Amino acid sequence: MRAARGFTLIELMIVVAIIGILAAIAVPQYQTYVAKSQVSRAMYETSSLKSVVETCLLEGRTVVFSSLPASTAPTAADCNLQATASSIQDGLAQGAGSVGADAGTGYSQVSLSATADSTITATFGNGAAGTLAASGADRLVWRRFADGTWVCTATVPAKYRAKGCEN
Repeated sequence: MRAARGFTLIELMIVVAIIGILAAIAVPQYQTYVAKSQVSRAMYETSSLKSVVETCLLEGRTVVFSSLPASTAPTAADCNLQATASSIQDGLAQGAGSVGADAGTGYSQVSLSATADSTITATFGNGAAGTLAASGADRLVWRRFADGTWVCTATVPAKYRAKGCEN
C-alpha cells in the first residue's frame, strides 16, 4: 500500500488561519509605523527651514518666497526659503514668481514677523497616511516666539507624534 502524500484540508485550513491572525496583527502595526515615520519626516523637513527663517528675520526680510527661480534676484525684503516640495504635504508655493510644486507635492507654509511669532506649518496630504491627512489632525507647526525660541506642536494623534513635538 502506498503512503498518502500532501496535506489534508484541515492542515491547510490551520495554516491559512495562522497567516490570517498574523496579518491581522502586522498590518495595523505597519500602518502605525508608516504614519510615525511620516510625522518624523515632516518634522525634519520643516525644521530645516528654521535656520533660513532665522537668517531672514535677522536681515529684516519678511516677504516669503518658497523658492525663487535662479534668474530672479531677490529684493531687500524677500526671504527666499529655497524650500523643496514634499510628497507628504499639501501647500502651494508661497510668493508670486515662486517655482511651483509638481503634481502630488506641496510646500510647508511659512509666516514671518519681525515683531510677533513666526511659524512654519506642514499640512499632511498627498501621499501621507490617511490617518494623518484627516481634517483637524493634519498639521505640524514650528512656532518661533519673539524671544527667538522655537516650539514644535502637532495636531496629529498622540501615538504618531515625533520626539520633540509631543505637545
